[in-house]
Amino acid sequence: MAVLDEFDLKLLALVQANSRISQAELGDRVHLSTAAVNRRLKRLVSEGVIRKFGAVLAGRALGYPLTIITQVATESEQIDLLDGMKAAFRACPQVQQCYYVTGEWDFILHFTVRDMAQYTELARQLFFQNNNVQRFRTLVVMDCIKASQDVPFDQ
Repeated sequence: MAVLDEFDLKLLALVQANSRISQAELGDRVHLSTAAVNRRLKRLVSEGVIRKFGAVLAGRALGYPLTIITQVATESEQIDLLDGMKAAFRACPQVQQCYYVTGEWDFILHFTVRDMAQYTELARQLFFQNNNVQRFRTLVVMDCIKASQDVPFDQ
């Protein structure tokens, strides 16, 4: 785990809230030079603390209004079979998030799709054609109350 000081934590909170903020403004807000901000951000990226800079897009505005949560149970937890499933889930652009979990289900998938027909085709490819899928359950999201991947900063 990376060692983070007070300046790093302040920079991370600001960049997480707005990745387009300039390094000069970051420096002003945390009382560091632009060069120091640049060095710190490069280090945070190289250490894997910052995984990606980007924009959060509205799926509905781009023709992907439907969110589906799918729970998947496997037949076998043989490592090569699990690795194959993970690779297939990772490669599917409609899978927004994929978690390998404990409990009754082995995977939880979050899909963003155009419509049920698209999800049905993905289910055929990812679940019905995979001999290691024992069963799966589909939950259609009626309303998104909160969706965030922001890491909380304790105040």
